[in-house]
Amino acid sequence: MTYGHRPWHPRPVTPYRVAMLAFPGIRAFDVSVITEVWGVDRADRGVPPFELRRAAADPTAPVPIPGGLSLTPDRPLSWLDEADLVVVPGLTDPDVDIATPVLDALRRAHRAGTPVAALCAGAFALARAGLLDGRRAVTHWYVADRLRERHPAVTVEPNALFIEDGGLWTSAGTAAGVDLCLHLVRTAQGAETAATIARAMVTAPFRTGTQAQFIEHPTPRADRDADALAAVRAHALAHLDAPHTVASLAARAGMSPRTFARHFRATTGTTPLRWLTAQRVAAAQKLLERTDHPLPEVARRAGFGSEVTMRQHFAAHLATSPRDYRAAFRQTAGSSPTAR
Repeated sequence: MTYGHRPWHPRPVTPYRVAMLAFPGIRAFDVSVITEVWGVDRADRGVPPFELRRAAADPTAPVPIPGGLSLTPDRPLSWLDEADLVVVPGLTDPDVDIATPVLDALRRAHRAGTPVAALCAGAFALARAGLLDGRRAVTHWYVADRLRERHPAVTVEPNALFIEDGGLWTSAGTAAGVDLCLHLVRTAQGAETAATIARAMVTAPFRTGTQAQFIEHPTPRADRDADALAAVRAHALAHLDAPHTVASLAARAGMSPRTFARHFRATTGTTPLRWLTAQRVAAAQKLLERTDHPLPEVARRAGFGSEVTMRQHFAAHLATSPRDYRAAFRQTAGSSPTAR
């Protein structure tokens, strides 16, 4: 997995610059999400500074948003050249007209190696700019077929919450945009910063992009199973250093491994082992940010068993090593390097 042409590192002094692309037809919900994540000063809680700007073709004119709203831009499209991240809000209509200068600005940002993220149907803007040709992308399940039909050169993933391909990020609908924004914060500023913002937003701090967009509708029996599975997940989180298997987790839930795996996926949208690995990566991130434990001890506490295994999972999930992650993010978290 790659994260664009230039590496992301925290900026302890200079604010991390985020350009939100503003043009007619963008969704108010996504504008609010982007503003809540990057546009609120949370320095008192240890969150590093962000500079969120609204870039439009005409920065002097309000941008109409469906629902009787408008957005006041404060930068021209050329500001994308200065940004560390470009975010495209979702579109209320995937076929909305998008001005050529907006598409040109997206192409220019991507050529410069700036990560570009599109929420929900914002993927259509990236596709119309030709950026998704030959790449994987995701959008809201309701318009996924339309994206596939309009842009056959794009490989549309049907189920993921969010994915990245060549420095281009796309997400599924509504809540998945929150997941992607928090993941982008986690990637650039660390797990602790993302968790702090998630707590302020009263939302889940960590959902992996590979989770399904939607899960089965609950039934009375499914509700009982969900309660049992919730207890199993809570136990696993409290004992990540234990050698959990599908069989051992299933036994705790009072189910056969096959039944447990089926109900776990129906309830969470992912497999037990993928969920467990993601939670262990998140736990290791926090340990690397908050403590000075040696890497083998971090691996043990997070449940990886060995530093080698932890390093392999960091490479697969974060495209970095535990050592480099600690070097980049421990001070960003705002905790003492000798914290225990």
